[in-house]
Amino acid sequence: MSGHLLSFGHGYSARALAQRLRPRGWHITATTRSADKAADLAADGIAAVVIDAAAPTPEGRGALEAALARASHLLVSAGPDAGGDPLLQVSRDAVARAAPHLDWAGYLSTTGVYGDHGGGWVDEATPLAPTTRRGEMRVAAEADWQRLAQDSGLPLHIFRLAGIYGPGRGPFAKVRAGTARRIVKPGQVFSRIHVEDIAQVLDASIARPDPGAVYNLCDDDPAPPQDVIAHAARLLGLPVPPEVPFDEAEMSAMARSFYAESKRVRNDRIKHDLGVRLAYPTYREGLAALRDDEE
Repeated sequence: MSGHLLSFGHGYSARALAQRLRPRGWHITATTRSADKAADLAADGIAAVVIDAAAPTPEGRGALEAALARASHLLVSAGPDAGGDPLLQVSRDAVARAAPHLDWAGYLSTTGVYGDHGGGWVDEATPLAPTTRRGEMRVAAEADWQRLAQDSGLPLHIFRLAGIYGPGRGPFAKVRAGTARRIVKPGQVFSRIHVEDIAQVLDASIARPDPGAVYNLCDDDPAPPQDVIAHAARLLGLPVPPEVPFDEAEMSAMARSFYAESKRVRNDRIKHDLGVRLAYPTYREGLAALRDDEE
């Protein structure tokens, strides 16, 4: 199977999907805000649409709408802002016009939409109760996409991603530099997922569309963040960084906000509905693979 994917907000996860699709003959068009990044995309065999959603030019809007008209698949991974989803702000009508000929549309959201559950389990049926402003904006963006899908027939799939790690986004650099911290907040757990498993799930959904479906993307082992850092240190044969109590840790407001929510996220649906078998079912396999790649 091949097609033409338009990737709006072509970031870390979208690039991993593109790397799976291109060898199978897929055409990829991606948006970017700068001409320099457009040149980088071209070097990777990806067509670029240069558009700044915050201040779109007529040329950029026209190129985006032409790309929508050509695409068979749409992936949206740009995050919302106070004004809502950036693609819908720029070209809602064009997305609606494209809906009848799109075979699949995916929106990358976050498990932050569930809010805090005190370390308890959540699944796709759990009511959305975000406790952060970022989570609230994601809930609003999901609802906006769902309204558009209902009105236009867009074959929308929502993917709620846990904490993403992978090549270039692992803990090893900080562990090696001696700057990693094991911040401990009693009862705190996070779910996470390797970027290659994100790409695998998206690929499986494209092959088995189910418009209206919502999927949690996470591995099988929600874990305290300090355990992940300790395991990374052991893999490198380096001393395990000392524990730092959460109340005493110096952290940015953004970093501290992540600790405001603690939950364990279930991933049964990607396995049962899409037949996915995670390449990295826990952080242990994922970190070992990252270490081996780096070495």
